[in-house]
Amino acid sequence: MGRPVKGTGRRGTGRSARARETRRRIVTAAGELFVAQGYVPTTLEEVAQRAGVAVQTIYFHFGNKRTVLKEVVDVAAVGDDEPVAVLDRPQVRAAADEATPAAVIAAWCEVGRTIYERVAPIMRVVRDTAAVDPDMAEQWRVNEEQRKTAFRVCAGRLAELGALRPGLDLDDAVDMIEALHGLDTYHLLTSRGWPPRRVQAWAGEMLCAALLADPPPRSSPDAGQSSAW
Repeated sequence: MGRPVKGTGRRGTGRSARARETRRRIVTAAGELFVAQGYVPTTLEEVAQRAGVAVQTIYFHFGNKRTVLKEVVDVAAVGDDEPVAVLDRPQVRAAADEATPAAVIAAWCEVGRTIYERVAPIMRVVRDTAAVDPDMAEQWRVNEEQRKTAFRVCAGRLAELGALRPGLDLDDAVDMIEALHGLDTYHLLTSRGWPPRRVQAWAGEMLCAALLADPPPRSSPDAGQSSAW
């Protein structure tokens, strides 16, 4: 076996870093344009111009517009481009390991709020276009399944703790979490002027009341609004 050429590893690392930075610029530009003018009207030529790259570079890194959209959504969901799934992130794993039912719900509501704040703008585009565009419909379906998987982890932890109301099975608990803490609910309440932290606080109280056999006392309306606002 021949000896490695001196410096090859460093050059390779440099190329990898440049390629990653190029992908970041493309994803950032695409996300801004998709949110500002919609997915369907936005062309990859416009994305390339905004990112400062050739359109062929986008095809090289992503292959097609749908894959660019998927990367925009994935990066928004986790907050970076590290190849670590949402459920493997430290904040999510910590939420899944909380020791008391109320703490589990509070932690999951905080995780959800931080994700929704990042992902809501692009997911509004996906939702609003899903009825007329197959790419959007598929992206919405995929992300909906991912959210349900996360909700099932939360419900499963509550079941492990023996905290669910008598007669409430896991599937019903997942449905309740989706109804009270899903992205559609977040979209609705924030569109009515609710700050994200108010949505988080409200969802936490509602989930405790709906799911737990022994929910903690609810805060007074005045106290709840003060802390949420």
